[in-house]
Amino acid sequence: MREIDAEIITGALEKMCIRANTCLEPDIEMALKKAYEKESGLGREIIDILVKNAEIARNEGIPICQDTGMAVVFVELGQDVHIKNGALTQAINEGIRRGYKNGYLRKSVVKDPFIRKNTEDNTPAVIHYDIKEGSKIKITLAPKGFGSENMSALAMLKPSDGEDGVKKFIINTIEKAGSNPCPPVVVGVGIGGTMEKAAFMSKKALTRPLGIYNELEHIKNMEIELLKKINCLGIGPSGIGGKVTALGVNIDVFPTHIAGLPVAVNINCHASRHLEVII
Repeated sequence: MREIDAEIITGALEKMCIRANTCLEPDIEMALKKAYEKESGLGREIIDILVKNAEIARNEGIPICQDTGMAVVFVELGQDVHIKNGALTQAINEGIRRGYKNGYLRKSVVKDPFIRKNTEDNTPAVIHYDIKEGSKIKITLAPKGFGSENMSALAMLKPSDGEDGVKKFIINTIEKAGSNPCPPVVVGVGIGGTMEKAAFMSKKALTRPLGIYNELEHIKNMEIELLKKINCLGIGPSGIGGKVTALGVNIDVFPTHIAGLPVAVNINCHASRHLEVII
């Protein structure tokens, strides 16, 4: 049994909150630079502004966007790990509390959906746990802004809707979103399982680096096809029209019931903030 002090978890989350909100991940920055080469006119100018904005944020240590998101955390916990001197959930939330305070990041969480008083420290986080073999902890942080989150959607399709029905729903969701999620976007899709499993997969899919396709050949082909079709919608950077509406489409799938075909689409803005650490 390996012991990990709760303070190590807290310290890691504090640093992750600041870095994820001030530094674009390399795969996203590279995708934006490729989008710049594809675009022209005003669309190209906007991509150039986004890249320069990211450079300023990284160099000055300031947020890429004023909406520093609600903290979503994916934890893969080795079953041979024991957290000492505190509970894991509390350690994660304390790290987020410190990160958002010390990083001067906007606190965007209200403690009740109807009594909308700010918690003033951006907690609690939305935390997903997955127990794995081994003696390590993998933590993935994905601060999620709500300009994009609000445009996400779920459909409980019929099996007879098939692949064409799934593709139609995904494309319609992006078309309906328009400029709201700050395109060019990253599209996460979850197909299968149950209602909540599909939604979870769509959010987790957003943390997969761009250019890393699903291992299943038919799903990989769907990712490639959908990206092409979404970029033919003409929404473009910031919704002003152009060739690049999405930087990538990541799809995850799971077995499902004979009577169902759940599909969830979770959209991320151009920054698509995510960061992981293994302890």
